[in-house]
Amino acid sequence: MTIEFETIPGSIRKPGAYFEFNTSLAVRTLPTNDQSICLIVPLGEGATVSANVPTQFYSATEAGKLFGPVAEEMAAAAIKAYRYVAISAVGVVVEGDAEPDITAALDATALGGFTILVPAWFSQTALTALRTHIKTYTDSIEQQSIIGVAALTSTLSAATTLAASLNAGAITLAVLPGTASTARQVAAAYAAVIASEEDPARPLNTLELAGIQVPEIAKRLGRTEQETALDNGVTPLEVAAGDVIQIVRAVTTYTKSAAGEADVALLDLTTIRSLYYVRVACRTRVRLRFPRSKLSLKTPAAVRGEVLDVLYKLEELEIVEDVEANADSLVFERSGQDVNRINAAIPADVVNGLHVFAGRIDLLL
Repeated sequence: MTIEFETIPGSIRKPGAYFEFNTSLAVRTLPTNDQSICLIVPLGEGATVSANVPTQFYSATEAGKLFGPVAEEMAAAAIKAYRYVAISAVGVVVEGDAEPDITAALDATALGGFTILVPAWFSQTALTALRTHIKTYTDSIEQQSIIGVAALTSTLSAATTLAASLNAGAITLAVLPGTASTARQVAAAYAAVIASEEDPARPLNTLELAGIQVPEIAKRLGRTEQETALDNGVTPLEVAAGDVIQIVRAVTTYTKSAAGEADVALLDLTTIRSLYYVRVACRTRVRLRFPRSKLSLKTPAAVRGEVLDVLYKLEELEIVEDVEANADSLVFERSGQDVNRINAAIPADVVNGLHVFAGRIDLLL
């Protein structure tokens, strides 16, 4: 083993005992998984912030003064659903009745560390722009952990059609036909409930969207309609006991592979959230332990040991499982093309949610 020093040179001749502090080994825990929302909203008359400038606020009233009535409406719904939500907004200039291009506003959020983006528009055009933004900034280079949240209150058919047009594993679309609440309020409340759960692997089933209005009985989704929604990448919301709105099962709009085949790889919203967290945890550990490391024959094994430790800690939190069984697939090797690079294959068997219990009751006489 070779001990490396940052500040004590090897050329010292004067006798003495020299000590430096090494903090790269101090952190042995996993990083936190803080969640923060950014709304993309139209700038109303009298708004006090400039367009494309993400700004945090702490109340619906403040959001209204900064951005206008739409921001106030969405902020009120989010804070009602989860009062401790970390929430910001970015404004878009709207000309007349035309739907604006939200690309610049989305780009303005890129360095803000936001994990949940909620636009005020839920058209195919707006959500396609959101999908493009998320795909760009969650890739292997940018490595951000972003999901998009949308909602419709019209019909299940409209929701399934919209979901099919997106087919995105990082966008979740909720549907609640017939509610007197606006789609913007439903989306903001849904996003706040997602933000309230920092455990990425824990299902959101039965969590309440406080403040959202209950639709009349004739317009509520029945069992068959809820199954249709889930089969088509739409998160159904239902009326539970006490006339509260609850999440049935949070899914993403991803239902088809690139080849057009049915694909459940990213069905549950927990899957992409868990993958994001595994990536953050592994990246954080590597950056802490090897900020200025040399790449010797020993280095791949050393890095592998640290990542394996991260996976075991993730297993303790029930975010991944079967780490030991999959250890042989945890491979770290020097690149054959770049002498300064290590390539790695990291198996992540994410923990699934318990959504279905099937039991057979056998009659005995």
